[in-house]
Amino acid sequence: MKILVVFGTRPEAIKMCPLILQLKKAKNIEYCVCLTGQHREMLMQVMDSFGIEADYNLNIMKHGQTLSEIAERTLAGLSEVMIKEKPELVLVHGDTSTSFVAALAGFYNGIPVGHVEAGLRTYNMHSPYPEEFNRQAVDLITELYFAPTENAKNNLLKEGKDADRIFVTGNTVIDALQTTIQPDYKNEHIQWAENSKLILFTAHRRENLGKPMENMFRALKRIGEEFSDVKVIFPIHKNPVIRKMAREIFGNMEQIKLIEPLDVIDFHNFMSKSYLILTDSGGVQEEAPSLGKPVLVMRDTTERPEGVCAGTLKLVGTEEDRIYEESKKLLMDDQEYRKMSNAVNPYGDGHASERIVQAIQTYFGVREII
Repeated sequence: MKILVVFGTRPEAIKMCPLILQLKKAKNIEYCVCLTGQHREMLMQVMDSFGIEADYNLNIMKHGQTLSEIAERTLAGLSEVMIKEKPELVLVHGDTSTSFVAALAGFYNGIPVGHVEAGLRTYNMHSPYPEEFNRQAVDLITELYFAPTENAKNNLLKEGKDADRIFVTGNTVIDALQTTIQPDYKNEHIQWAENSKLILFTAHRRENLGKPMENMFRALKRIGEEFSDVKVIFPIHKNPVIRKMAREIFGNMEQIKLIEPLDVIDFHNFMSKSYLILTDSGGVQEEAPSLGKPVLVMRDTTERPEGVCAGTLKLVGTEEDRIYEESKKLLMDDQEYRKMSNAVNPYGDGHASERIVQAIQTYFGVREII
C-alpha cells in the first residue's frame, strides 16, 4: 500500500521521523514524504538529523503569514500531491495548521486519514490556540486514531469515536529520544553551565505573547538574580517580538544565556543535562519526564494531563509570582525535586512507531512481503 506522510513544523518532524524510519523497514508499504514548509530552517535541521529526505516540499512559509494564508496555500499544494500520488492513507501528526489542512485535503480527495497523537484535549478552543481546534477538527475526519495514552483514547471514546479504529501506541517522541540522546554529548553552552543548576527555558506560544510572556521573563530574571548557583539557557524563538522583549528584560545578565534555536539532537541533550525545565511547549512536556527532569509548564491548561497526574509536570500558569515561587521551591527543596524527577514517565517505551505500522498493516489487511 502507499502512504503519504505530511508535516510542516519542527515539532511534527521530531515525532514523525521515527515513524518514517519504521515505515522504511516495512517491505509491504510504499511511502512518500510531503513537507508543507510551515517552518523552514528548523524543520530541515530535524530532517537532516534523522537522515530523511522529502519527496515534496510546498515551501509555503512567507514572512508575516496568517493562519488563513497557511491554510489556503497548503490545501492547494497538498491536493495536487494527492491527485498525483494516489495514496491509500494520509498520515498527519498532532495539532498544527498543517495537520488540519492535510487531513481536510485527504477528506476532500476521498483518502483515509491516520492521526498520530490523536485524542489530546483541553476542551478550550483558545488554549492552546489554534491547536485545540486543529486537533479536534482532524479527529472529526480521521479513520485511524493513534492515541499516545489511555487518557487520549478515553477522550476519543467519550466523543463517540469507534473503538475498533483507536490504537494506543505510546508517543513517538520517546522513540526519537532513543536516537538522539548521546551519553558523551558535549557543547560549549553546556560547558558554560557546568557546576551550576542549569535551567532550560523555552517560551514561544502565540497566546502567551504580550503580558504573559513578560511575566515569564521577569520571573526568570528574579531567579537569576537571587540564585548564584543557577544558570539559564534560553534557545530563543525566531519571533522578533519575543527577541525584543527578552533583550529588554534580561539585558546583559551573566546568568542568562540567549542562544539560537537548537536542532533536535542538541535540544534533547540540553534537556538531558539540565536540572529543571520551564516551558510553554507541548512536546517538551512529553520529552523531559522520560529524562527524569521536572517540568514547570507556563500555561493554564495542558492537553497532556498524564504528566501532571504522574507528578512529572506542574502547571504554574503565566503569573510572575507563581512561576518564581514554584521555580524557587524546586531549587531549594530537595525532597520536592526528587519527587518530581523520580516520577514514572507515562508517555511510552520507545516502540510507538512499531505499533503504528503494525496497526496500519492489521487494519488494511496488508501482509508482510518476505
